[in-house]
Amino acid sequence: MLIKSLNYWRHNVNLGKFTTFSCLLMFLTIFSSFSYADEYSHGLSLFGKLKYDENFTHFDYVNPKAPKGGSVRYASVGSFDSLNPYILKGVSAAGSGLPFESLLMASSDEPDSAYGLVASEVKLAKDNSWVRFKINANARWHDGSRITAEDIIFSYQTIMDDGHPNFSIMLSGVEKVTSRSELEVTYHISDKENRKLPLIIGGLPILQKEYFSKHPFDKTTLDAPTGSGPYKITNVDPGRSITFERLKNYWGKDLPVNIGRFNFDKISYDYYRDRDVMVEALKAGEYDIHQEYTSKTWATAYDVKSVRDGWLIKEVLEDNTPSGVQAFFINTRRDKFKSRKVREALSYAFDYEWTNKNIFFGLYERMSSYFENSELSSKGLPEGDELKLLERFRGKIPNDVFVNEFIPPKTDGSGNIRRNLRTAASLLAEAGWDLVEGKRVNRKTNQVLEIEFLYYERTFERILAPYARNLEKLGIITSLRLVDVTQYIKRLEKHDFDITTRRFVQRLSPGAELLSYFGSETADQYGTLNSSGIKDSVVDALLIEVLSAKSREQLIVAARALDRILLWGHYMVPQWFKNTHHIVYWNYFDKPTLKPKYAIGFDTWWWNSEKVRAFKKYKSGD
Repeated sequence: MLIKSLNYWRHNVNLGKFTTFSCLLMFLTIFSSFSYADEYSHGLSLFGKLKYDENFTHFDYVNPKAPKGGSVRYASVGSFDSLNPYILKGVSAAGSGLPFESLLMASSDEPDSAYGLVASEVKLAKDNSWVRFKINANARWHDGSRITAEDIIFSYQTIMDDGHPNFSIMLSGVEKVTSRSELEVTYHISDKENRKLPLIIGGLPILQKEYFSKHPFDKTTLDAPTGSGPYKITNVDPGRSITFERLKNYWGKDLPVNIGRFNFDKISYDYYRDRDVMVEALKAGEYDIHQEYTSKTWATAYDVKSVRDGWLIKEVLEDNTPSGVQAFFINTRRDKFKSRKVREALSYAFDYEWTNKNIFFGLYERMSSYFENSELSSKGLPEGDELKLLERFRGKIPNDVFVNEFIPPKTDGSGNIRRNLRTAASLLAEAGWDLVEGKRVNRKTNQVLEIEFLYYERTFERILAPYARNLEKLGIITSLRLVDVTQYIKRLEKHDFDITTRRFVQRLSPGAELLSYFGSETADQYGTLNSSGIKDSVVDALLIEVLSAKSREQLIVAARALDRILLWGHYMVPQWFKNTHHIVYWNYFDKPTLKPKYAIGFDTWWWNSEKVRAFKKYKSGD
């Protein structure tokens, strides 16, 4: 899942650098234990054997004979000002990771297995003290020069020194990197208990030393870098579009991990100011493939002739990956949100049932876990090993953890939530916020409780407005702040918000990205993903339990315990999820019969020239 996800997001990012790095964290950190190799191996596997043996020729979910050619056009919202997705500065273009590769590549039909990409073989010490990679002797940069151990070492040092600050968190367990030869590199690991670190290392982007020694890595730029991947950037219209072209002489085109993939000669992304405009552009044929996230749009916007005629396809695909968490995240760095009771009160003012019925057309389910749609999600009351683990912290955590299952407040969906608002008012009063002349006032400081919701998509107003009205009934002065994507990213990086919506996609085996989401060390760091500013010693202890789990069973126990502590901390108001992908695309592509279990698989599709000719006749009216 780890490196597979990296490649998926290289193709499908649509919030620039913010999304790119958020997703990079997600997929760089999902392994927790490996099948150790006494000798070099063609890959690494979590908890068991690799599905594909050393003689495999291609993944099961690709068409090894898929024709090359044609183009695919994607769309994105907002703008961009950089082609570097691995630094904090700027907003990188969608797909800007495409030219870069990593040492290892994961399959999309195994939960946690990785195979050689730039590395032909990998070897892991039994005590997890080092991981060694043999670099494929055929691996080449786009300028024809060889990828060497010197590039790997340079990449690590550059990312640690000048990359996004979360890299240093993820790689803190690396002691040093050395080379045994031009084509052999060893990462020495000081944190041997961090079972995920070898695959984190294997998923890091590889940078060309020659190029980045002359071009500062830590600066935003619209100059196309020298990469090694199947595509290179050929055209950039700053802030508006970016185009990639497939290299006919790509060094890795015959690798088993690449057979049947990267079939389009050209990939492009066009930018639109908002999602409504973007959807209209899709229906007008201005781009080809779209993943629909808005329930109203899915239910109402595609009743058009091209859909009825079978040319514009709406398709629902099963999503077997954890949904993670999507929520209104509450910024506890601000004094008004320090009280857990205040944060809990905010949950009682959100009427999910009414929202789902009247706005989402009943297409969603309520989120009630940080690991939703997975076996890591906590349900019922803790028992067995999970209870034993939580008992270590009794007295330091809410007693609710032991006696109540976490269930978000419910309503009857009518819009009348007086009972919930009475509960919310009581919680606010207990926290020291009294109702004075219609306003919620702190009895010690006389501060009036005001809340601003920060968001970047105008369509979200229909969700926020009813929530804001309910908060106003509690005497909370509530405002909605719509900003563009660039401002939104900058304000999140500075933690300059009261409440905002974010989504973190958890992996089947979560890892060091959790430190960035929930660790105390990251709460006050500029640019980290700890949106709520969580500083909790128990959370930190449970994060260590997750990271050091030596079996799948231990990982499940630790993750469920962590889930409960986070939920009862009321750091967020849970939103919604669905366990399907909703995609819309023009019907001139083909795809393999077998969908990869843990991905949509856009990178396995190909252009059907006969369908294209038929489509042109359809459009011309012949």
